Amino acid sequence: MSRQLTFKLWLEFEEVDPGNWDIENEFCNIHVDLEDGRYYGLNVWTYKFLQTAIDDDKKTGQNLSGLYQKPPDLFVKELTRECIEQTIQDLLKIGDLEKVLNPSIYDRGNNK
Repeated sequence: MSRQLTFKLWLEFEEVDPGNWDIENEFCNIHVDLEDGRYYGLNVWTYKFLQTAIDDDKKTGQNLSGLYQKPPDLFVKELTRECIEQTIQDLLKIGDLEKVLNPSIYDRGNNK
C-alpha cells in the first residue's frame, strides 16, 4: 500500500483571471510545496499547446521559425486541479521532482 504524499498546489489559472483559460490548449505556472519544506516552481503545458507554440513561432520567426521548442517542466492533458494533483502525486511516488522531471542527459561522473 503506497503512502499518499502531502503537498500544496498554487495554480496560476486559479489565481490569475480564473475561468478564462483554455484547459486543453494553454500553459501556466504552478508551485508545489511539500510537507518537508521543499518547494518547486514548474512551467506546465498541455499537449495541444505544444503545437500552438510551434505554429506561433512559425508566424513570428522565434526558435528558428518553429524548428525547435524549449520544453516546459511538465506536459499534462489539461489544466485542471484534478489533473495536476494526480500527476504530481504520481510523480512523487516515483521520486524527487527534480530527478523525475529534469534528469540529466549527460552525467560526467558516470560515463559508462
